[in-house]
Amino acid sequence: MTLQIETVSCLSDNYAYLAHDPESGETAVIDVPEAAPILKALADKGWTANYVLITHHHADHVQGLDEILAQHPAQVVGHAADAARLPKLDMALNEGDTVSIGNETGTVIDVSGHTIGHVAFHFPHSAVAFTADSLMALGCGRVFEGTMPQMWASLQKLAALPPETTICSGHEYTQANAKFALTIDPDNPALISRTKEIEDARAKGQPTVPSQLSEELSTNPFLRATDAAVQANLGMTGAAPTEVFAEIRTRKDNF
Repeated sequence: MTLQIETVSCLSDNYAYLAHDPESGETAVIDVPEAAPILKALADKGWTANYVLITHHHADHVQGLDEILAQHPAQVVGHAADAARLPKLDMALNEGDTVSIGNETGTVIDVSGHTIGHVAFHFPHSAVAFTADSLMALGCGRVFEGTMPQMWASLQKLAALPPETTICSGHEYTQANAKFALTIDPDNPALISRTKEIEDARAKGQPTVPSQLSEELSTNPFLRATDAAVQANLGMTGAAPTEVFAEIRTRKDNF
């Protein structure tokens, strides 16, 4: 059986996720921006949090943890390399290590760039990846601590996952990301169509995440640094993908 995934809106534009294995009854919470909506979602489902998977140390991904642990006997899981900046970990994992939610086993992927020590969690049987602020819907996280080549390499790890993978990212930034993407890839029919769908969804107050990796590969400019049209639009035909990515990310920073 595949994991049941629940998206939980938190703060003004954050998302947490619940991943539940119906066979064993185990549940993981992925990131804890604030406790109240997560606790409500768990109660509404009648689920108990057995694990909290933390993607990175930023406050808007960890600050609800103490309140969750006060009501749920969860083990806290995070990247061993960043343990000094994370809440106390029960399971400190490195890239390639595995974590299980009931009968489903996932793999830790180091996606440093936004922060050093940012991880994603990929559960292949359920075709889902929790990417937080690395790969996002039509975007990627700002490169605060890592380097542009490092962030590009991290995104390439995620781009190599099966295209049917559901990407559970950490923020509702998609509408703004779409406006920027059109400045980089204005003649992309898939992007134009997706932008209209996003505008319609947001007008109705509907979330735009999770998204599908296949959709990101065809429309997300941060994954398209090798695309000839994108390179031409930037005046960078034939440039190294890392340089093209860095130009796109710099333009987004100033958008």
